Amino acid sequence: MPAVKVPRREAEPVKRKLKKLGLYDGRRRPRREDEYVLLPVISDPRIEGLGYEVLPVELPLRPERQIYKNLESVLAERLSREELKHLRRYDVIGDIAVIQIPPELEHRVEDIVWGLRRVHPFLKVIAKKGFHEGAFRIRDYSIIWGEERLETVHKENGVRIKVDLSKVFFNPRMKGERYRLAQLVRDGERVLIPFAGVLPYALVIARYRKVRITAVELNEDAYRLGLENIDLNRGKLRGKIEFIHGDAFEVLPELPSYDRVISPTPRGVDALALTLSKAEKWLHYYDFVHEGEIERFRARILEECRKLGRDCTVRVKKVSDFKPRVFKVCADVGVG
Repeated sequence: MPAVKVPRREAEPVKRKLKKLGLYDGRRRPRREDEYVLLPVISDPRIEGLGYEVLPVELPLRPERQIYKNLESVLAERLSREELKHLRRYDVIGDIAVIQIPPELEHRVEDIVWGLRRVHPFLKVIAKKGFHEGAFRIRDYSIIWGEERLETVHKENGVRIKVDLSKVFFNPRMKGERYRLAQLVRDGERVLIPFAGVLPYALVIARYRKVRITAVELNEDAYRLGLENIDLNRGKLRGKIEFIHGDAFEVLPELPSYDRVISPTPRGVDALALTLSKAEKWLHYYDFVHEGEIERFRARILEECRKLGRDCTVRVKKVSDFKPRVFKVCADVGVG
């Protein structure tokens, strides 16, 4: 992720110039270092011709809600207050923006495309969200602007993740959660990740920690992309990743136990007993829970622990909204 290093007194005019040229990366925050400021920019050959030092540096991402607010403020020039009420959150994955457009805004597609391109000038594709389909929960998309592709390379937490949204499930909103887990893991741990997808959790953890990770994924397309992602990040990873193609419910019983199990469980799948049985010290188990059922969810985990003769501690953390009063949660389970 590049940034230009400019003297502090020049930061504001250079920032305005970068925005005018469409080179400024508004998704990330600038950072001050002594008498200099690091300004986030997109990857573009024109950067080298500006006369400033270009550095590969990780700058913090802005909160998703703040990015959304930027789009809302931009579209306030074109949409009415009533129309703005129907505007939905969106995701940026690599150089692709995906957005849900409700019926009330179908006549405003061109304006929404204009707004997204203004907020994110690096975009090459804008796609409209459809519904999840099939066992692998692949979402249907229709491209409403840009190149006819749904494959891209997404950058987060210091790693590059190749995805094809027409073939695999990927949630960019979990980047903060992936970083949180990477900070909890300790060097030397053995980590198991079922339902591993294109390896976003494994890659981020291996980027920061010297560990051995065993990941399991059933979707053949996700497995192929995951192997590509290991190669794509080779040289950046401190940890080692073993990737197994297969059904977690068939593969895990044949595997040993691990220090830590991370289960980004697909919606509607119950893998609690299976993953808990493989955890020696920690299980991080994801599920979708109504806010009124969180204590029951916690009690269920404790009951599974008792069945296995384990003494557990359970902390349930809300990770993201799913629908009204239903949250994606993570149960951090300490296994004794």
